[in-house]
Amino acid sequence: MTVQTESAVGHAFATAAKSAAGYLDEAANSHGREKIQMVLTALTRTNTDAAHLVEIGPGGGAALDYLTDSLTRTADRPRTLDVTLIEAPGVVSQTLARAIDSYNAADLGTCTLTSGLAQHLGTILDRPVDIVAASALMHEVYSYGSGYRGIHEMMQTLPTVLKPGGHFAYRDVRTVDAATLHETVTHTYTHRGWLQFIRMFTPQYLSDSRHPYHHSGDDPIVRQNSRTVALEDIDPRTSAVITGPIGLFREIQRHYITFRDYAWRSGALGFRPYLEGLLSADWIDAAAGHKRVHFDLTEAERLSPALLKTISEPYGDHYVTDGDLFDECTDAAIVELLTSAENGDERSAAVWREWIEREGHETYVYLTLNELLTEFAITSAEANTDTVMMPRTARDVVTPERAYYTRYLRKRLPNPLPDGKQLVLFTNIPASDTQALTAGMETLRPLCSREAMARLHSALTQMM
Repeated sequence: MTVQTESAVGHAFATAAKSAAGYLDEAANSHGREKIQMVLTALTRTNTDAAHLVEIGPGGGAALDYLTDSLTRTADRPRTLDVTLIEAPGVVSQTLARAIDSYNAADLGTCTLTSGLAQHLGTILDRPVDIVAASALMHEVYSYGSGYRGIHEMMQTLPTVLKPGGHFAYRDVRTVDAATLHETVTHTYTHRGWLQFIRMFTPQYLSDSRHPYHHSGDDPIVRQNSRTVALEDIDPRTSAVITGPIGLFREIQRHYITFRDYAWRSGALGFRPYLEGLLSADWIDAAAGHKRVHFDLTEAERLSPALLKTISEPYGDHYVTDGDLFDECTDAAIVELLTSAENGDERSAAVWREWIEREGHETYVYLTLNELLTEFAITSAEANTDTVMMPRTARDVVTPERAYYTRYLRKRLPNPLPDGKQLVLFTNIPASDTQALTAGMETLRPLCSREAMARLHSALTQMM
């Protein structure tokens, strides 16, 4: 996590919360294979004896661990790969420290950790690099930095720190399938936990967080029992029909998932699932997202853990149950937790406040895939580096679905939005490389709108 500036709405990057062992050493230390996937592809295209990789926001070191393992197991690798990790000042992780030691011990090259901010990348690095990698970076820049301006500054900086032909491997939450985040849609919510979450989360998000939903048509309209009600007056016992921008519904959906994850890890629900390691992937049907969930009971005194225990089986020193049943008990426990928080229970309220501080002010979806690809290409073309950043082949844009979350969302929401990740491998293509530019344009053509392609063509013409 790499941004630590005060936002326009008064919220600073939650350094203390995001340095906690429960966050970086556990919550932010997973999906190493996915985080490093595009980096490994970039390495196959890097023709140098001493390649240099920079990872921005290494978290708990999951990507570095997977990189170490991958390079150790293959003979087809750079002779030397030096790695520079850039982390925000004050953010520390013990698992990252161990991952650095493991890399250096593997005799693959050097790995060093540097303190700095993503927006200062150009001053942190003293020489051009072959590959820059980042995961979920831009929503941090947007939410805690300077909004869209910060994102465009990042897009302008990257081609200046990359060698011509270098790569930027980026991974983030998948955005919505819409021409714009402001597209008006109507969603229905029927589950009490989701309605209660919307009532508590959405008003504070719209009033206190950095987000783009300020257009005249962005104000959500809530209807319950054939009348219009305010967000903060939603009755969670009655279904609600809400009309608003599709991007806001994506924020609600994404934030509910992150709160559910945080509530699990806090132990406040009365049970804690295994979210990493082999037991976290005990699939009944992986393609359908159906799995067995392994979990421990915690000391929280709630009704839901007692119910969960009766429908589970002992498994060594813990319990296991069907994932669908576990999700049912989780949502029931969240209702208990949120109700207790609203009724003044300090422990429950503390869980809510801590999550709001750590993640509740972030905006996850700020660019559609069309906008992300187009803005990277155009902004880099205008950076006076005589290079353009774009994916070169269709394989450089990947949008993997998260089957487990998709299964859960389809069972809870009448209008679930696609849940997954988007991985893009940008190449810093020299303007003189006509063949590579043509390939990049062909890759973008089915992914970007005609208007976007026209803008890009204009930007490229001005470079020539």
